[in-house]
Amino acid sequence: MNTTATASTAAAAYWEPLWAAGCRYRQLEDTENQLLGDHLGPGRARPALDIGCGDGALARRLAQLGYRTTGIDCSPSAIALAAAKAPGPGRVPLWQCMDITTDDLGTLPEPAYAVITCRLVYRWIDDKPTFLDRVRRLLAPGGIFWVVTEIAGRRPATDPLQDLSITPAQAELLTAGWSAVHTADLDVLRCYALRP
Repeated sequence: MNTTATASTAAAAYWEPLWAAGCRYRQLEDTENQLLGDHLGPGRARPALDIGCGDGALARRLAQLGYRTTGIDCSPSAIALAAAKAPGPGRVPLWQCMDITTDDLGTLPEPAYAVITCRLVYRWIDDKPTFLDRVRRLLAPGGIFWVVTEIAGRRPATDPLQDLSITPAQAELLTAGWSAVHTADLDVLRCYALRP
């Protein structure tokens, strides 16, 4: 297990108290795991990066698929939680505390990644164009950027969680400029497989 703590940003100031207080978020389900495997395929020891890894569930799933996985999160408590969980079958992920929007990308263990995942994180990114540029710089030729996010209009107007979705304009920004865009829907979520 490898953990590095460096993040000290506004994002960390928001997320750290939540993770430290024991907040937990939507867990991976079988259907989402199946979609992930279908779209990403076997890892064959290629590098993968999970942005906003939280408790590490998605990073561990990537490792089970055979990827050499690094999970990053801006919250030291989330990284500690991810590192403390049993890795399961497959390679043991590396854990690194960093803010993908502001920290030096050169501190990552790989210069490029065959797969980059971003589950339930894109909505929280303030400067989406800069974030997407950073992802594109890290994605290896032929790689896949896997994004899972809520879509506007899927929850009733009275649902207190309705603001967790992205707008149609934010979805359009996310999908612009990729050579291939594949989507799959899961209740309130949409999964995007984006290729350069």
